[in-house]
Amino acid sequence: MKKNTIVYWTTTGLFSVMMLFSASMYFTSPEVQANFVKMGFHDAFRIELGWAKILGALTLLIPVLNRSVKEWAYAGFGITLISASILHAADGDPAFNVIAPLIFFGILVVSYLFWKKRLQPAVS
Repeated sequence: MKKNTIVYWTTTGLFSVMMLFSASMYFTSPEVQANFVKMGFHDAFRIELGWAKILGALTLLIPVLNRSVKEWAYAGFGITLISASILHAADGDPAFNVIAPLIFFGILVVSYLFWKKRLQPAVS
């Protein structure tokens, strides 16, 4: 297997599993629900964001989807992760809560860059 393919699928798989886990917590964890309320969000936003994470993760994992759809999924996740980090910092949450979204943003960027590399034609 080519290096680009291995790096792409490793980062994409890791990222997608994390987003699916996060989405499941949005639906099942009373603590997550309480945090959304504490930050001033309506409960419908938690549910909407949970479904968006599920759909976005599946979009990244399904190879045959349109490139534009994948671009939007990458952009949506990027905005979500940067916003989460800023919100946790503004709310005075522990450093882990501020840094964790940025770590996953880094994994997302690596996935995106290697996805783009895989799309380029091979140079002989």
